[in-house]
Amino acid sequence: MTTVPFVTCDLLDDNPDKEIQTLIPSLDGKFFKSYGARKSFGGQIVTVKCFEDNSRVKELLATVGAGKVLVVDGGASMRCALMGDMIAESAVKHHWNGVIIYGCVRDVDALAELDLGVHALASIPQKSHRKGIGEVDIPLYFGSVGFNSGDYVYADNNGIVVSKEKLVDL
Repeated sequence: MTTVPFVTCDLLDDNPDKEIQTLIPSLDGKFFKSYGARKSFGGQIVTVKCFEDNSRVKELLATVGAGKVLVVDGGASMRCALMGDMIAESAVKHHWNGVIIYGCVRDVDALAELDLGVHALASIPQKSHRKGIGEVDIPLYFGSVGFNSGDYVYADNNGIVVSKEKLVDL
């Protein structure tokens, strides 16, 4: 199992002069949970926005992802999962560090065994419908944080932080 040598609390404490955003837990009950075997992960952000269609998620996680984290804005939908075990296995095979999904995942027992960081709002057994819809490399905003491709995200069980600068070597 690969672990990243950081704790998000320490990143904030050690970099008071840097502009770091912290994802704020929602008052409406939307909290991110960790589902992957990697409990801390980070890397350069690649963004995708899709609603109940994981076509772009599947496509991106089948490309080389060394040093990267896919951030998915699924519109907080609770009706279907945007990633399951097969897509997550592809992400591991292609060396992605992690995936953050503003939506749901499925196959959580299998995800817990994979060397991949996975944060999502919830789990649901229903798969998404693939229609080839979704936008890649666009600015995303959820949890009071802006996510832009090329910026850096760091996640652990304490939370999720975003920086325009690389804070640690991954």
